Amino acid sequence: MKRLTQYAQGGGCACKIPAGDLERLLGSAKMPRPRDPAAELVVGLETGDDAAVVRTQDGAVIISTADFFTPVVDDPYDWGRIAAANALSDVYAMGGRPVVALNLLCWPPDLLPYELASEVLRGGAEVAAQAGCHLAGGHSVTDAEPKYGLAVTGTADPDRLLRNDTGRPGLPLSLTKPLGLGVLNNRHKSTGEVFPTPWRP
Repeated sequence: MKRLTQYAQGGGCACKIPAGDLERLLGSAKMPRPRDPAAELVVGLETGDDAAVVRTQDGAVIISTADFFTPVVDDPYDWGRIAAANALSDVYAMGGRPVVALNLLCWPPDLLPYELASEVLRGGAEVAAQAGCHLAGGHSVTDAEPKYGLAVTGTADPDRLLRNDTGRPGLPLSLTKPLGLGVLNNRHKSTGEVFPTPWRP
């Protein structure tokens, strides 16, 4: 089996543009505001939240996010599951429920067969189905490096919205995945060894 992690320069969140660089990039881009917005922006760039949130004229709260990354494991099905769960979790982190998602797939067909991409998509689709979220198409491009994830839209109760800037000392935290997963991911990438996570939620 082809080791997917060998086609990725980084892994998971490690392949993101560093936060400081991204902040400078966005600051210099001078993003214009929409002329006649169809909804009120409740959560945007300012607080570094997991997703954007808008409130429509009828009071509904819509959550929108996109999350994709390079392979973090060698099994394509598992990578699809991990990437989809990661994208859906952005909506959960805001206190919402995912409603519909779109696949985001970058694939090097000269290096990796489409059969592997099909397994990635199957893994993502199964996780979306378990979450009760429709998976309705998406977008794909050829790329020298494989990448996969989802663009997800969800809804939330406006009175139960979770935001980074509303955290206060003493509020309980829930860890949804173990700390140190990046270390385990690097171990897998360098050795190819498959091992169970020590996490028991």
